[in-house]
Amino acid sequence: MCCAIWNKYFKPLCFAPKAPDTTVERALIERRLDTVRSMCHHSHKRLIACFQGQHGTDTERRHKKLPLTALAQNMQEASAQLEESLLGKMLETCGDAENQLALELSQHEVFVEKEIVDPLYGIAEVEIPNIQKQRKQLARLVLDWDSVRARWNQAHKSSGTNFQGLPSKIDTLKEEMDEAGNKVEQCKDQLAADMYNFMAKEGEYGKFFVTKSFVLTDPTPTPYCTISINKWAEKPAFGTPLEEHLKRSGREIALPIEACVMLLLETGMKEEGLFRIGAGASKLKKLKAALDCSTSHLDEFYSDPHAVAGALKSYLRELPEPLMTFNLYEEWTQVA
Repeated sequence: MCCAIWNKYFKPLCFAPKAPDTTVERALIERRLDTVRSMCHHSHKRLIACFQGQHGTDTERRHKKLPLTALAQNMQEASAQLEESLLGKMLETCGDAENQLALELSQHEVFVEKEIVDPLYGIAEVEIPNIQKQRKQLARLVLDWDSVRARWNQAHKSSGTNFQGLPSKIDTLKEEMDEAGNKVEQCKDQLAADMYNFMAKEGEYGKFFVTKSFVLTDPTPTPYCTISINKWAEKPAFGTPLEEHLKRSGREIALPIEACVMLLLETGMKEEGLFRIGAGASKLKKLKAALDCSTSHLDEFYSDPHAVAGALKSYLRELPEPLMTFNLYEEWTQVA
C-alpha cells in the first residue's frame, strides 16, 4: 500500500525525470566536466592575456607597471618643464587623468583576478582534474578487483583436487577479493559524490562570467541572468536556508526532507536502530550530493535506510536556522 502511494503521488513530486538510468546520467556529467574544464581553461588564458599589468601582483605594483602610468608620468614631467604655460597646464591635467585611469585599471584587474580568474583556474586545474583522477583511480581498482576475482575463481575450480594448502589460499583470495570490492564501492561513491557536487555548483560557476561581463558596464546584471542563476534548480540544498530552498525550487516541502521521509516510509520502518546506527561515510556523502543536485536516481538507497536517515539528520543539522526557528526558541524550551 505504502509503495503504491509513493509511486503514484510522491515520487513524481520528489524526483523530476532526467536520464533513463544512473549510468547514463553520470556519463552525461562526465562529458560536461570535460567541456566545462576546456571552457574554463581557455577563458582563464584569454582573461590573463587581456591584462595590461603583471598577473599576480598587488594594486600598487601593478599600477606602477601599466603603460598608462608611464604615459601619465611623461605628461607630468613635460608639464613641469613647461611651467605655467597653457600647454603645461593641459599636460598636467591630462597626466592626472591618465594616472587616475591607470589606478582604476589596476584595481579592476586585481578584482577580476581575485573574483574570476583565480576561481576559473581552480575549476579547470584543481576541481575537475581531481574528479578525473578519481575516475582513473576507479578504473585501476576495478582492474585489481577483476584480477583477484579471476584468481579466486581459478583456485575455487581447482579445489576439487587435494592440493595441499589450497583451502587456505582460497580463503586468502576471498579476503583480498572482498577488500578489493569494498575499495571499488567506496571509490564509486566518492566519484559520484564529487560529480553531483560539481553539478550542484553550476549556478555558482555561472556567476563568474556574469561578474566579468557586467563589472565594467552595469553593476547590476540583466534580469535574465539574475533570474536564471537564482532559479537554477541544481543548487545545494544542504546548508541553504529553508526559505531560500523552497522559493528557488518551487516546493512546499524541502526536497531532502520529503525524499528521505518517503524512502524511509517505504523501506525503513522495520529497520532496527534507525536514526541511531550510523551509515557508511561514503554512502552518506553520495546521497547528500545526489540530493543537492536534485538527481532523480535514488533507487540504490532503498536498501540502505541508515544512509537515508543519516542524510535527513544531516540536512536538519546543517540548516542555518533550526527548523523550529530562533525566534521561537524560548517558547519551545518552555514547552519542553
